[in-house]
Amino acid sequence: MSETVHTPEAATGVLDIVQIQNILRHRYPFLLIDRVLELERMKRVVALKNVTINEPFFVGHFPGAPLMPGVLIVETMAQAGAVLLLTEIGADTDKLVVFTGIEKAKFRRPVVPGDQLRIAVDVLAWRRVMGRMDGKVFVDGKLVAEAIISCALLDRSRNKMASQDSTERPE
Repeated sequence: MSETVHTPEAATGVLDIVQIQNILRHRYPFLLIDRVLELERMKRVVALKNVTINEPFFVGHFPGAPLMPGVLIVETMAQAGAVLLLTEIGADTDKLVVFTGIEKAKFRRPVVPGDQLRIAVDVLAWRRVMGRMDGKVFVDGKLVAEAIISCALLDRSRNKMASQDSTERPE
């Protein structure tokens, strides 16, 4: 994961799943974007999520009437925004973008297997370690969800160290 994302593909904004995995630390079953269609540095990203019946959350949400949970739709916005911000600082850094807040979330239509989410995220504010973004998710051109999401940059090695410290026991 030492590849910096300032590539010709990143410049045009088109990223495939392998390139996304070089940027985000998320993996199955929690990597929720499949492709980046547009990326305008520090301004906007547009990504896709193909929703299939094979998603693990459909087992229990809801049997016989599968609906994608709203919180996971918001997570698609957060992951798309994280791709945008991490491409700016470079994927070779040891940073994580973590979700810190949701404001004005609205869910307008259900998302079901077979839908393709088009996730558009615009940067509202970005400071060195914190940001706010406006996310909108569409299916077939119709708005299904929207929210303002906040995030923070964390040092990944510090996060690892903190989790190790909490599990160690003195002898």
